Amino acid sequence: MTSLDIIGQFEQQGSCLMRYTTAGQLWNLIAPREFIDFSYTTDYQNGLLSCGISVEYGQEQTNFVRGFNHPCGWFCIPLKNEPDYSLLTGFIQTDLRGMLPQTAVDSAMANSLVNFYIELRNALKI
Repeated sequence: MTSLDIIGQFEQQGSCLMRYTTAGQLWNLIAPREFIDFSYTTDYQNGLLSCGISVEYGQEQTNFVRGFNHPCGWFCIPLKNEPDYSLLTGFIQTDLRGMLPQTAVDSAMANSLVNFYIELRNALKI
């Protein structure tokens, strides 16, 4: 993920419209993508639950392909025996759209997810 912006908020607390982008992959064989998602985040078992789905909204930015996320979610739940740590579980159903060889999609998605978790871990270190 290269950017994340809240582009709209709703009266319901925890609800927003988010736009995020990804960089091109495999020497730009897979063009940069943008996603527009409705997101809802709430407390869950002393942690957080965040769920979302892509929505059709606005014009696609130049040089980006509009991807689509089917219903997805993230759970972040503190570990009972180690209060300084949490378990992060994600469920993602992404359609990158565009004309892509499936092997390229599989490789790029796997690398992107590994990098996401590495960057998340590094960002959370205090």
